[in-house]
Amino acid sequence: MNTPHLKAELRSQIRAALGNISPAVRAVESIGLCDRLETQLHSAHTILFFAPLADELDVWPLLEKFLAAGKSCALPAFDPTARAYSVRRIQIPATDIVIGKFGVREPAPDCGEIALEKLDVSLVPGMAFDLHGNRLGRGQGFYDRLLANIGGVKCGVCHDFQLREKIPTEPHDARVDFVFTPSRCVRRKR
Repeated sequence: MNTPHLKAELRSQIRAALGNISPAVRAVESIGLCDRLETQLHSAHTILFFAPLADELDVWPLLEKFLAAGKSCALPAFDPTARAYSVRRIQIPATDIVIGKFGVREPAPDCGEIALEKLDVSLVPGMAFDLHGNRLGRGQGFYDRLLANIGGVKCGVCHDFQLREKIPTEPHDARVDFVFTPSRCVRRKR
């Protein structure tokens, strides 16, 4: 089987498993994940978050907590002209957030851009990750292109069952340095 087919098959399996997680379990696991991330990221100053989709672990409470603590927080913002993501700072989620092209919360166009090399830590969603830091995204490649240019530490975020021994990859797939789940943190095998 070819790699794109294997990736599509794994995405389908993960989507089905994500659909079986109750909102109550997702909420509990999100709290555990946020507690783990807060402990690990306490010294980071400039952090790229993501706006979680309904089937992803919810890191939004940590974003609000870090903003209140004076940290510089950002979210990806899609530029339809460039067909790519940039990173924009948010300060007040209630006024700085709009619904973007893909129905995902993102910074309003007037939020200031942050240079990718200025990020200390980036939290990265994914359909699956493996022990070598490989990431399986949703299939469009937008995050791969963004991650290829980001400085700092890249941290995948997922449920425990989304962390696999090995996942199918292609040369353009971006990698992360760590993977955080509700129960553990795994450093990429070199």
